Order: sequence, then C-alpha cells, then structure tokens
Amino acid sequence: MFEKYLVPQIYLPIIYIILATIINIIIKKLIDKIISKKQLEFEKSSYNYKKTETFKVLLKSITKYLIIIFLILAILTVYGINVTSFLAGLGIVGIIVGLALQDLAKDLIAGFTIILENQYAIGDTISIGDFKGEVIYLGLKTTRIRNYEGQIKIIANRNISEVINYSMANSLAIVDIDISYEENNDKVENVLKLLAEELTKTLPKLKGKVELLGIQELASSSVKYRFVAPTISM
Repeated sequence: MFEKYLVPQIYLPIIYIILATIINIIIKKLIDKIISKKQLEFEKSSYNYKKTETFKVLLKSITKYLIIIFLILAILTVYGINVTSFLAGLGIVGIIVGLALQDLAKDLIAGFTIILENQYAIGDTISIGDFKGEVIYLGLKTTRIRNYEGQIKIIANRNISEVINYSMANSLAIVDIDISYEENNDKVENVLKLLAEELTKTLPKLKGKVELLGIQELASSSVKYRFVAPTISM
C-alpha cells in the first residue's frame, strides 16, 4: 500500500539530481561553444577577449545557482510540500536566514559591480592589498588571483574595496645602459639610435617605438643612457 508513495519519494529526487547535472553540463557546453566562437574575433591578449572570458565564467555561475534553486524546489514538491505556501510562510525563519546570508548577498552585489564597471577581467594582472597576480577566476561570490610563485589567493568580493589593474593600459619599459667615459658621446648616441630602430622592428610586444632619451645620469664610473618603449601590459 505504501510502495506507490515510497518509491517516488526515494527515486524522484535522485532522478531530479541526475537531470539537473546533465542540464548543467549541456548548458555549460553551449555557453563554451557560443562564447568561444565569439572570442575568435579577438586576440587572446586583448581586453575584449578577457571580457568575454569573464562573462562566460559569470554566465556559468548564474546558471549553476538557478539550477540548484529549481532542483531544491522540485525535490520539496516530491515530499508533498506546497512550495508557494512554503515560500510565503517562511516568516521569521526567512528573516533569520536573510540575516545569515547578508554576507553572501554583499558578495553577489560586489561581484555584479566589479563586472558591470569593468574593474578587472580574467587574465588581468591586478593588486588587491599586498597581493599581486593574474585573475584566474571571477565569480559572483569570489575572485581568485595567482601570483608568479603559483600561490592562489581566494578573496570574497565584498572584501575588495581598492584594486590596482595593470592590464588596462600599456606598460612602459625603461632600460638604462652604462657606457664608459672613454667613449665618444656622439658616436655612442649614433650607435644607440640605430639600436633603437632595430629593436623597434624586432621586438614583438611593443606598442610604439623604442626611444633613446639620452644621458640620464653621470655616474662615478660611467655615463648612463636611457631607452624607453611602450609595451603590452606587464
């Protein structure tokens, strides 16, 4: 007599979980396919590429949370709980849960703000506090940064108040060369100007010309000449 009620209550939640997992995988693959196709229009190091990569991760995150919510509601209905009445009747419990989830809400709002204001994207090099590294994940709740040593710092979005983004503008390479006082200044400058022209043609990550600024410093044992060149970020 009880089997017809018992069987659905045992198996339906499992079926719902399996279906939710399959749907999540399918949606993730569709998101990857659609956005990866769009990314072919951009260079991998470009800001537009990074922005679409960030949007892809965000979209997957939102999809996952929505599927989880619908899954929970579906499982509740299996056990005869009227979801509408249940949600409406949460009352004080809802308020308590809401207060407990304040930090989560702050994280989500901060995550949306970071993305909408283009503060940084996946692939950008940033500093948050005293930690500097590459953004490897940007979600609604957390940001993950990996430094050059391979250490990964996970930061709740609500705790991110000030960010230095090194990837929004070109970097400036500065190179000083020490030349002996015994060398002829005019000859040295002619050689260095030729070198600057050659480097401009051969260096792949420049965003402009290599320029010789001239004598930067008269040191105790040498004359210091300075080159500068705009480059891609970092």
